[in-house]
Amino acid sequence: MTDQPKLEQVLLSVDGHVATVTLNRPEQRNPLSSVMLRDLAAAFRWCQGERDVRAVVLTGAGDRAFCAGADLGGFDAGMSDLERHASRDLFVDLFVLMADLGKPIVGRINGHALAGGLGLACSCDILVSVDTATFGTPEINVGIWPMMIQAVLARSIPRKVLLEMEMLGDRWTAAQLQSFGIVNRVVPAAELDSTVSEMAARLARKSPVALSLGRNSFYRQQDMEFRAALEYLHSQFTLITLTEDSREGIRAFFEKREPDFKGA
Repeated sequence: MTDQPKLEQVLLSVDGHVATVTLNRPEQRNPLSSVMLRDLAAAFRWCQGERDVRAVVLTGAGDRAFCAGADLGGFDAGMSDLERHASRDLFVDLFVLMADLGKPIVGRINGHALAGGLGLACSCDILVSVDTATFGTPEINVGIWPMMIQAVLARSIPRKVLLEMEMLGDRWTAAQLQSFGIVNRVVPAAELDSTVSEMAARLARKSPVALSLGRNSFYRQQDMEFRAALEYLHSQFTLITLTEDSREGIRAFFEKREPDFKGA
């Protein structure tokens, strides 16, 4: 593996084929400062470039919050209006990077996921949440709107649910979000690590090339016109059947054994 990037507010670790990216300012509830956003982007780029990393877990340090949103007190302090506007591209760059990662991201939601933290959670492919976590977009309560995360949220949360969240600014429970299909698993705190570890390990055993092509196709086709999406997916299906992993998977099926995927 190549050297990991130097990070100030994010931890990056690897266990086997699974990398864990951790927002690491638990005393402040892991807010999204400009440094945090740059660190997250650097960590994900490293994971993207490492062939041995097959799945990524994203979580927050501590047990109070996954992420409480943007660091309102220090995110753009001392900037001019134009600099402040430009700095928000950090959100855009991070969300695009996560969508284009080519590897599954499991969100380990260890606590509250609010405002930008909810956007970060919804940028993950699969969410496993502790049962005490709450979710919400409280921006309206301070006279603003969750513009920087709305495109992410609108692709994960049903329209009427999202509009209620954005317009009223209430907190929602993990169980409520699971009932709408936004959170995949809700577990007690004692089961969070084992559930996430099992999920990530199962993903890491799948074909990396099939996961990459399949995940990319899922996100790219969602904004296409229907016929264009079908034709694009047709081409991607042909591509995936040409991989060595697909041939190995079929051989393993007929030989009644577990496939040995190489990611090629």
